[in-house]
Amino acid sequence: MTISIEIRELPQPLLEFGSPGEFFEQKEGLMQAGPFDLRFGGAHRTQVRLGMVGPADMIERAFRWYDRCQNTILSGMKNIEQYPFFPGFRETFKAALVLDDRWTVEFDEESHELDNALALKPKERFERVLELYAQGVSRIAASDLRPDVVVCCVPEKVIKVCWSITNELTEAEWKAIKHQKRRKEDNQPGLFDAWEMEETPEDLLYRDFRRALKARAMKVNMPIQIGRDKLFVDSDSNQDPATRAWNMSVALYYKAGGIPWRTKNNGPETCFVGISFHHLKTNKRHLVHSSIAQAFSTEGDGFALRGESVPWNPDQGRNIHLTDEQAAQLAEKVLIQYRERSGGDPMRVVLHKTSKFDGAELSGFKSAFRNIPIVETINLAPSMFRLVQFGAYPPKRGTLCRVNQESTYLFTSGYMPEWNTYPGPHIPAPLRLVPGGDIDVYRAAADVLSLTRMNWNTAQNTNSQPVTLRFARQVGGIMAEIGEDEEPKPSYRFYM
Repeated sequence: MTISIEIRELPQPLLEFGSPGEFFEQKEGLMQAGPFDLRFGGAHRTQVRLGMVGPADMIERAFRWYDRCQNTILSGMKNIEQYPFFPGFRETFKAALVLDDRWTVEFDEESHELDNALALKPKERFERVLELYAQGVSRIAASDLRPDVVVCCVPEKVIKVCWSITNELTEAEWKAIKHQKRRKEDNQPGLFDAWEMEETPEDLLYRDFRRALKARAMKVNMPIQIGRDKLFVDSDSNQDPATRAWNMSVALYYKAGGIPWRTKNNGPETCFVGISFHHLKTNKRHLVHSSIAQAFSTEGDGFALRGESVPWNPDQGRNIHLTDEQAAQLAEKVLIQYRERSGGDPMRVVLHKTSKFDGAELSGFKSAFRNIPIVETINLAPSMFRLVQFGAYPPKRGTLCRVNQESTYLFTSGYMPEWNTYPGPHIPAPLRLVPGGDIDVYRAAADVLSLTRMNWNTAQNTNSQPVTLRFARQVGGIMAEIGEDEEPKPSYRFYM
């Protein structure tokens, strides 16, 4: 049997920033052209106001760090192309980073409230420490002049004994964990390790402090950033200061309402939607999976929505599906949110999912998107496929391989010529793209490659997963903390 193999190198996605011009690299674009929202005039952020919650000594270190980030921070790394200096927050974002004691809540040292909370039994400790930070965020959120983001300064002693807690599980949940673990073991160890975007058995076992705190802050409409000494203090075990400043600053600017960059749009206005599922406790059933839509427009906005619940079935494994009615309802929610942000419907909708779309889902999405000119569905999954080339480095990022014009594999990580290195710890594993129907697979692959660049939680150019699916576990975990009786806020700034 003859095997036909086609290998093509896709061009790296172009990014747009404040001034005219296009760039391949986020840091270079921000240094030379400023953030994308400079194009919007009055909508550009001229200030990013920061609040602080935590122990007094750690808040002091945080203030020193953010003051330091106002100015240039030189890079101490050898590969200056990959790790450039940080020009300073104002120079980079054309906005002032503003700190004020009015937006600071220090834990009471005289009463030792944090230490007393940490001395409690595990469950009470988790709840009490969570309440301390949540109360601080609420106090700041109630200010007449609110900050844009609150930094929760979390010391290592909290990380060590309070970062997660074992959940109290029902018999049905224990049964689900056993089934999921067996299926994972049967599916070859390590196959999904680099692609664990959706829920894993471990997610049912533990409750996460970070997700719980973000959910509490969402209730008072306040984006937060977790700050640790790994960010604030230089040490041999931390990243280079300039690298930390870059990553922190991009995340803060986005959470404050800015748009650092967007990918260049070469086609019609498109809404990219990732469909995933997460575990949700309800008052009616012991265990369900709730659907999530992570949506991103070519204009640079992102939002997350929770759809209907699917009762757990031990035979589901990863293969969870919506009914046609549930798919249609979730699609309608996406269109409503898109219209609120853009003033109209997109010309094109692209749906991503790690499990295959079944007939009912396709019928429901088709019905809801009937007035959208172009609707595409693409299954994205990990693969055991590998390519080896002559030389010291693996295939380039953006390499597309088609086998017999049927199987399509995209390397979203790999050798990066602009850095003269491969910035990964393992042999790069491509995604397998399975388009539904007659779809231009080259355009679909180019879209996926572009979506790996839309992670505004970092300035690093090394993301290998499209943003439509990358944060599914995190988003689902925060939504689970919100509970079934309250609608989570859609803006993506609350989840990153």
